Amino acid sequence: MRPLDPRLMRYARSTRGFMIVAILLGVVTAILVILQARALSTVIVNVTAHGFNFAEVGGLVFAVAALIGARALLAWATEIAAFRSSAAVKEELRTAALAHALALGPNGPAGTDPAGVTTLVTRGVDALDAYFSRYLPQLVLAVIVPIAILLTMLGQDILSTVIVAITIPLIPLFMILIGMYTKSRVDRQWKTLAVLSGHFLDLVAGLPTLKIFGRAKSQAEAIAAVGDRYRMSTMGVLRISFLSSLALELLATLSVALVAVSVGLRLAEGQIAYGIALFVLLLAPEAYLPLRLVGQHFHAAAEGLGAAERIFAILETPLPTSGTSEMPEGSVTIDVDHLGYTYAGSEVPALAPTTFTARPGTITALVGLSGGGKSTLVNVLLGFLAPTMGEVRVSECPLADISTAVWRSSIGWVPQSPVLVSADLNVNPTIAQVVRVGMSDATDDHVRRALSDAGILDEVMALPLGIDTALNADGSGLSRGQQQRIAIARALVREPRVLVLDEPSAALDIDSEDAVVAAVREAASRGCTVIVVAHRPALVEIADQVVRVGTEVLA
Repeated sequence: MRPLDPRLMRYARSTRGFMIVAILLGVVTAILVILQARALSTVIVNVTAHGFNFAEVGGLVFAVAALIGARALLAWATEIAAFRSSAAVKEELRTAALAHALALGPNGPAGTDPAGVTTLVTRGVDALDAYFSRYLPQLVLAVIVPIAILLTMLGQDILSTVIVAITIPLIPLFMILIGMYTKSRVDRQWKTLAVLSGHFLDLVAGLPTLKIFGRAKSQAEAIAAVGDRYRMSTMGVLRISFLSSLALELLATLSVALVAVSVGLRLAEGQIAYGIALFVLLLAPEAYLPLRLVGQHFHAAAEGLGAAERIFAILETPLPTSGTSEMPEGSVTIDVDHLGYTYAGSEVPALAPTTFTARPGTITALVGLSGGGKSTLVNVLLGFLAPTMGEVRVSECPLADISTAVWRSSIGWVPQSPVLVSADLNVNPTIAQVVRVGMSDATDDHVRRALSDAGILDEVMALPLGIDTALNADGSGLSRGQQQRIAIARALVREPRVLVLDEPSAALDIDSEDAVVAAVREAASRGCTVIVVAHRPALVEIADQVVRVGTEVLA
């Protein structure tokens, strides 16, 4: 782990202002440290030589007290600035990481590892508090204070300066070695936490099924086992932290002892003045103190640094490319020409070359075995993946040339398991709010017409509050068929020119499936270009063409 990752400056602009403030406060702190040592040594020398005379040393005593108070005040100001900067940086990183993860689409971390992303933008980002409030200010002091003290000592005692200059680099050296070992432990801790988060998310999602089949207890035991692994890895990191602090303290103590022995011997032989010897002895521990504290705070900040590494990995993942052209006017014809896709690092194509043409007012059914590439093909059509071979043309215009935002605005998308949320993420959105996600300015009449086209208006209006009935995000209170048709209404309210559905009738009863089939037919009759991933015969039978994905088919 680098002490200060330059990417932090790039992705969190608040860090730049804090670093300027931290450097200024560090310079002032170094000046106060030197002045305090000078004032204190002068007081001790005067008292030793002439006894305590308040008239002579009273001013210096007050000066020492004032300098100590100023250092305390400066430390408080640094901590306040650090916490405020930390809050701003956390907000910037959290917003940027979440927005980028969502922009990457279903093939990015938000789609493949939602629990990991959730953990990262919550607890992971919060772990940066220790980094900003403790580690980073101390890192600045560890650079400025030793240099200032060495320059001051150079004008007082060259031998002591040489001893300090030789021994000070040993502390960063040990910190690097300890940090390299700590990084592997922190990585292991984060991996265990990610596994625990993912396992817990899957368990909660499948808890009803596990309960029915009597497997909930065994899964609880598995979570307890992963929790024990996380506890052990956390304790391992803490153990390293305490041991490394002991090692750094011992090293600094021995280094100060070398200075003290050298100064004591030369003082006894009359080779150095008492005032200079005392001044040097007071300065020497202050030179090592910031470095020792950096080593201590590094372990408190290690979790935040590990989280920042993962955030930067997300932010540096390139987004899918987007064209700049507008959509062709009128109805949409989609030509898929020898379209194929192979994931990076794989030699086996995820989508074999596939060719077909989807025309307005028709239904194209994509069929094939699981893993044949249907979802990959849909992801290419939605603009989440760029094909590795072949191309897609929209009314003779290459899809790669069309703006992704413009293209998606013309598409109605219905996933296999829709999530019924509103645009403002209300905890309990109404049916109307769910449908308006597709078009925020849709009126109640637009909503009712979309629900009618989806074949569910009568059932919704039979509810006590009609379209203002509140729903849960998991759709509880509605059947799977009702949830699916509300999702279709959400896609239809924007009056899309292209409608893409992923197995919309999966796991539905016959009546619900018939209603979904009727809604798909209605969309095609209105001139939509309909592409549906289908396994059930009912959807395949109404298709105007069937494309078998997995082998090259001309349809």
